Amino acid sequence: MLPLLGAVAVDGWISWRDATSTASLMQDRLLLGAARIVAEQLQFQDGALPSQVPPAALELFEAGEADRVYYRVTTAAGRIATGYAELALPAGPLQPELPHFFSTQVRGQPVRAVAYLQPVPGEQGLEPVTVAVAQTMNGHAALARSLWARSMGQQALLLALVAGLVLLGLRRVLRPLLALRDAVLAREAGSLQPLAVPAQPAELQPLVAAINDYARRLDQYAGAQRSFLQNAAHQLRTPLTVLTTQVNYALRADGAQRQESLEAIRGTVAHSGRLVNQMLMLSAAEAQAEAGEGAEAPAATDLVPVLQQVLEQLAGQAEARHIDLGFEQEPPGPAWVAATPLALREIATNLVDNALRYTPPGGIVTARVEVAAGEVLLRVEDNGPGIPPEERERVFQRFYRLRDADSAGSGLGLPIVREFAARVGATVSLHDGPGGRGLAVVVRFSAAG
Repeated sequence: MLPLLGAVAVDGWISWRDATSTASLMQDRLLLGAARIVAEQLQFQDGALPSQVPPAALELFEAGEADRVYYRVTTAAGRIATGYAELALPAGPLQPELPHFFSTQVRGQPVRAVAYLQPVPGEQGLEPVTVAVAQTMNGHAALARSLWARSMGQQALLLALVAGLVLLGLRRVLRPLLALRDAVLAREAGSLQPLAVPAQPAELQPLVAAINDYARRLDQYAGAQRSFLQNAAHQLRTPLTVLTTQVNYALRADGAQRQESLEAIRGTVAHSGRLVNQMLMLSAAEAQAEAGEGAEAPAATDLVPVLQQVLEQLAGQAEARHIDLGFEQEPPGPAWVAATPLALREIATNLVDNALRYTPPGGIVTARVEVAAGEVLLRVEDNGPGIPPEERERVFQRFYRLRDADSAGSGLGLPIVREFAARVGATVSLHDGPGGRGLAVVVRFSAAG
């Protein structure tokens, strides 16, 4: 409605100009008609012009507004035969029978006037006589206001009609949208059930479908978070219970038994710390995933020194279990990937740590870097029990473990690997180990640099 109001305002200004122009035109026509009536009745009698004007000339100006009419008849010699001397004539020469309209003032009031040169037969032939008629502007202003008011009345009526139709149309069109709004506002907090709004128009169906799809995905995300919290609480409750038992036993024990209890307590605390660290890492990876759309692409990082540093840190764990931990590279040289050092370190640490935990003592674990056309492969192989093909997708679920009694793992290693790999655009796949034994985990990065 605001643009429409602006258009009406502009049209009102144009209408006022048109009304003023029309009123001026009508006034000029009346002045010219009166001047011609006076001029046509002029004739010399005994060498002089009559001192009265025809009444019909003044009757043309009868109107509801109180206007003063001034007239003047002047001979060629400049003598005023009749009329008002206050009515001035135009300065320039006049052409016979061609009206000259002009504006002036009479007795301090603005007037509109016309001067008309009429040849009149006299004793010595045709003599030019100037007839001037003027009228004050009251009628002119009243006529302009009347014309403008009529035009604006029509505009106002049309505007009111449009406003009513728009209001009625908006109410009818927005009624389904308002019903949808009420349905959303009436839902209980935390409710993620699909919206069911009856008699949906075709325009709202995509919106309702999008809201329902978002609610479904949000429900899945909330369910995953609830499951994660439940599993995390269960995973933390077990070592805390064991730790309480070990502390109570250490308080009652003496000598060697107390030392054994303290060693067991240290192992339980280390396992709990590792579990907490893994959960924090998984949370950090998810936070990066939520903010990753607007983040800049990571700079290129050489995978080889990051992997070598991880192997050095885990060498003590491998030695304690008498596992042959090795490193291979093909071809030699740097292996640049588009990933942050943190992501590479977490991927490598969890892969090698998992292989060391699930490989029996005396086994072999090999970390290999392969550079191929356009990609870099990180392969971690072991000759442990491996993972059956039908279970290889399930091990990426959080806290899922095939053999809980076989290791002190928490079931978060491979989920962390996949989460960080997804952040840098890499893929993770599981294969059989060398000779069909054990497990080979392959992470494919896009080459950079």
